[in-house]
Amino acid sequence: MSIFPMIQPPEVNQLSASALPLCQEVAWDYQRNVPIWRRGEPVIVTGKEAVKVWIWKALHTARYRYEIYSWTYGNEFESLVGQAYTPGLKEAEAPRYLREALIINPYITAVTGITVDFSGSRLDVSGRAETIYGEVEFHADL
Repeated sequence: MSIFPMIQPPEVNQLSASALPLCQEVAWDYQRNVPIWRRGEPVIVTGKEAVKVWIWKALHTARYRYEIYSWTYGNEFESLVGQAYTPGLKEAEAPRYLREALIINPYITAVTGITVDFSGSRLDVSGRAETIYGEVEFHADL
């Protein structure tokens, strides 16, 4: 029991790899920020690469903004960028926001090695996600 239970992230029920279906996503061109198509059909990736695509999309989607996504999908970085918060507060909150955005995915078991860098109204985040398929490194300029 925590002294501040209302600010702790909820426990995520981690399922075993055999209980989850194979993770699938549409392949993503990270440079152009568009899906990859071949012969009129989206290219499907699975496993570790699919989790990497999911991470990319979650880091580039503002939570609560789009009705198509559930309220558990996306991130809350916008509340930090461009605000008059102290640099210390921003650098403390950004890793928490990052973990909350990613750990909701049942294929991700941990988020480690987080680095954040604020430059004006830009946020640069990177780290590693431990998945049921292995480790995935991620980086995003927001």
